[in-house]
Amino acid sequence: MAEDQDTPGTEDDVSVAQGPTHSGFVALIGPTNAGKSTLLNRLVGAKVSIVSHKVQTTRAVVRGIAIHNNAQIVFMDTPGIFKPRRRLDRAMVTSAWGGAKDADLIMLLIDSERGLRGDAEAILEGLKDVPQPKILALNKIDQVRPEDLLKLAAAANEKIAFERTFMISATTGSGCEDIMDYLAETLPEGPWYYPEDQISDLPMRQLAAEITREKLFLRLHQELPYSSHVETEKWEERKDGSVRIEQVIYVERESQKKIALGKNGEAIKSISTASRKELSEILEQPVHLFLFVKVRENWGDDPERFREMGLEFPRG
Repeated sequence: MAEDQDTPGTEDDVSVAQGPTHSGFVALIGPTNAGKSTLLNRLVGAKVSIVSHKVQTTRAVVRGIAIHNNAQIVFMDTPGIFKPRRRLDRAMVTSAWGGAKDADLIMLLIDSERGLRGDAEAILEGLKDVPQPKILALNKIDQVRPEDLLKLAAAANEKIAFERTFMISATTGSGCEDIMDYLAETLPEGPWYYPEDQISDLPMRQLAAEITREKLFLRLHQELPYSSHVETEKWEERKDGSVRIEQVIYVERESQKKIALGKNGEAIKSISTASRKELSEILEQPVHLFLFVKVRENWGDDPERFREMGLEFPRG
């Protein structure tokens, strides 16, 4: 689970305030490695999206559900938007823009250190054609001088008419409460979409695969291509209260399989231990995790794998 820390989504927020309820979907978009998954976990108050230093870690839209005051806020963590080069890239970027167009409100997250260079500039251009109201969140403000933050905010607002601009740190939580207050007041009146205690719509088998994929990237991010994929193939609840999980890590070449296994199996053991520990904490029950590595050449061109990830297979 998430580390013990003060977060906007705490138990005190769960009891509904008097008066009408509010609810809505907020698409969290931005360039790769802007901190979207870290921010989502912070706002929800629990881990619902995996985080790594590797670009394009998030592949499909992940929904995290937070309750703040009398509002239920459904955050949609979208894949980072970048210039696509392969079929998987195109599917991820299409998923990100699709998530934005399905939302009630769009939150653009910009890495303050990188500013508007590269993909951020292209995203601002793309947002001009999206009719939903938009807010801007400048992340990693502790790494940038205040005067530079003000210049960055002004430059972004010259391109897009943002409703509000927030200056935050997804890592420390600075400024995040202000975002939650604003969203709770701004989202439309209406009933909640999900049960009060639900924090994500991701099936547990898929979340378990994502947790292992995160550990894989954290352990081998400089050696293994991000195109590696994890699937949960078996899930058995046992009579002693534990769960047996079997997962397969798919890679595209035999050389990548050797990397995933590591010398004398050290890499796969480390990945398995880290994943099993976190899964046990999330499930609150003992976990027996068995990982297998298989070569599936050109899996990035297999429509079934895209469906497994919740992505639409791009034709052509």
